[in-house]
Amino acid sequence: MSTPYAKLPGWVDYGLIPLINVVVAFLVAGLVVLIVGENPFEAAVILVKGALGGGQNIAYTLYYATNFIFTGLAVAVAFHCGLFNIGGEGQAYVGGLGLSIVCLSLDTTFPWWINFPLAIVATALFGALWALIPAYLQARRGSHIVITTIMFNFIAASLMVYLLVGPLKAANTMAPQTRDFLPGGQLPKLNFIFDALGMTVRSAPFNVSFLLALAASVFVWALVWRTRFGYELRTMGFSPEAARYAGINESRIIIITMLISGALAGLMSINVVMGDQHHVALDFASGAGFVGIAVALMGRSHPFGIIPAAILFGMLYQGGADLSFEMPEISRDMIVIIQGLVILFAGALEHMFRPAIQTIFASLSPRSVGIAAKAEAR
Repeated sequence: MSTPYAKLPGWVDYGLIPLINVVVAFLVAGLVVLIVGENPFEAAVILVKGALGGGQNIAYTLYYATNFIFTGLAVAVAFHCGLFNIGGEGQAYVGGLGLSIVCLSLDTTFPWWINFPLAIVATALFGALWALIPAYLQARRGSHIVITTIMFNFIAASLMVYLLVGPLKAANTMAPQTRDFLPGGQLPKLNFIFDALGMTVRSAPFNVSFLLALAASVFVWALVWRTRFGYELRTMGFSPEAARYAGINESRIIIITMLISGALAGLMSINVVMGDQHHVALDFASGAGFVGIAVALMGRSHPFGIIPAAILFGMLYQGGADLSFEMPEISRDMIVIIQGLVILFAGALEHMFRPAIQTIFASLSPRSVGIAAKAEAR
């Protein structure tokens, strides 16, 4: 018996189906690699080895994953409220502005462990404020959040160009960036973890902001599933009519949700700016805000699904660099194609295999999809 909309067990819904989608995406990607004249199995080995083949490689993978955890969480929080925040790129960018104010002002005064919490507050505040205007326009004027957030990405880029070639530009340099932060504005690395495990790490930028990303994941889980606000947020996302009928203030929920989403996106700048580059430069976000959309889709908007999804995309970024070097026929554009296939199957075609899987579970274990319970209720 087929039950297309029956509820599957959690491990199937959040584990098996995304895994099948990813496997199919990589199989299709293998065909693309075969078309360009390379061995897909050899390419897969190079990709995995480049991402996980040693302490240096793993550290870089986790560094990239840290960016995607923050932006994935930002998208996921908005998703649960029925909002599509695609302005994470701009919110992360402006978050870097708040970070630069803290580091440029205090890196000669305080050590990193004092500036770090100040930077968290500043980046979250600036990211949240950049999301406030689109949130207000959606809540009070009915302007679509997709249009306003994507437009604010361009405004943020223009604002940062103005600041980095003008007021914030370092003296005696042609580069559009701030001066380098002193040690008080630099986060310590976590590479000692790999050294303790006997793996060599030379210069990977893996830093303590990874721990902040994990803490943010726990915070989002607790906020969305363990608080009254989270219940109201999910109710609004599931049925705005029911939320209004229950007396939930729609404008308040939309604005607070977008503030939280923008704050999470803003935190991404800490990993890149304070943990690696040690200055604010143009385009430091490097598309992480848009990758966060794919990460949230693949992780089913759940924090503990977003973490492995972010690590997978971190593997594609790090392993893809080695793959394009070892196989010149496979350019960086090919890696983007592979990422696009993962997005396609994990997002747009997420339900492709669901009916077949539900049919299998309905045949093997009717109770697992609620069929027996419905029959007993009748």
